[in-house]
Amino acid sequence: MSVLVYIESPKGQFKKTGLEVASYASKVAQATGTEAIALVIGNAQNAGQLGQYGIYKVLHVNSNDTIEFDAQSFTKVICDIALAQGATTVILSNTANGKGLTGRLAIRMNAGSVSGANSLPDLSNGFVVSKSVYSGKAIVKYNITTPNKVISVMGNSLQPAASGSDITAEQIQVSFPTTKLKVLERKTSEGIVPLPEAELVVSAGRGMKGPENWGIIEDLATSLGATTACSRPVADTHWRPHHEHVGQTGVAIRPNLYIAAGISGAIQHLAGVNNSKVIVVINKDPEAPFFKAADYGVVGDLFDVVPRLTAAIKKFKAS
Repeated sequence: MSVLVYIESPKGQFKKTGLEVASYASKVAQATGTEAIALVIGNAQNAGQLGQYGIYKVLHVNSNDTIEFDAQSFTKVICDIALAQGATTVILSNTANGKGLTGRLAIRMNAGSVSGANSLPDLSNGFVVSKSVYSGKAIVKYNITTPNKVISVMGNSLQPAASGSDITAEQIQVSFPTTKLKVLERKTSEGIVPLPEAELVVSAGRGMKGPENWGIIEDLATSLGATTACSRPVADTHWRPHHEHVGQTGVAIRPNLYIAAGISGAIQHLAGVNNSKVIVVINKDPEAPFFKAADYGVVGDLFDVVPRLTAAIKKFKAS
């Protein structure tokens, strides 16, 4: 018996979400008295570094190939390797790819599954995994009673903790099933931390009055080392790119700090951000519903408050 964790390596790099699930898997393995095995597919630089996060063994599949993700073919490969390694628990990141794999793996392995787990399993009375439901308004706990288990883990649920050392990855060659997937075009954001992985996020809404004013938001984000985001109306009017839209119909995020300027706080927006550890709201309307969800609130004109906040942060860092 072992725990198998699939680690994504976009562009040959491990992201923070990958290191998080590596730590998650190693802690589950420790709690269940077994070992954590990491599975990496395709190009990845220094796959052996996963040993730093408690991984006992790294299996690097087709390490010299660039393999386009296809949920059906990846499901077969992951399932076959889990069976060969005697893994009864499979763990993934709750990314777009992870979501596509979780259900398929559960069916193929005849396993109980939880998608979007937000904490380590409670093993005191079974194998209990918790996740947020109803747009983050409640937590539900699932007791997985099946011998096989599949879990995808939300980003920022567990900070990756390096406690070991690099190990040598075991190279494996696998024949992938023929895929019907054909990639016509790929658009990616460069040079920024993706929103699902960001620990600091600065967001703004229609209170900005127009895209020409967005510079003060970018200045604040730069001073903090944060990623920028926006509300749906801002993305719909093309003030900002759609990949920055956070909310129920956009990206759901769990940063350590979420600053919202000029956003009223409609329920659809809150659904995507209310798992943030600290929420700061800046709005000139004291009755804005967002203040009810905020940890800290500033009632004032964002065009006055935001530049002063940026100046204060720069002064603090300079000192």
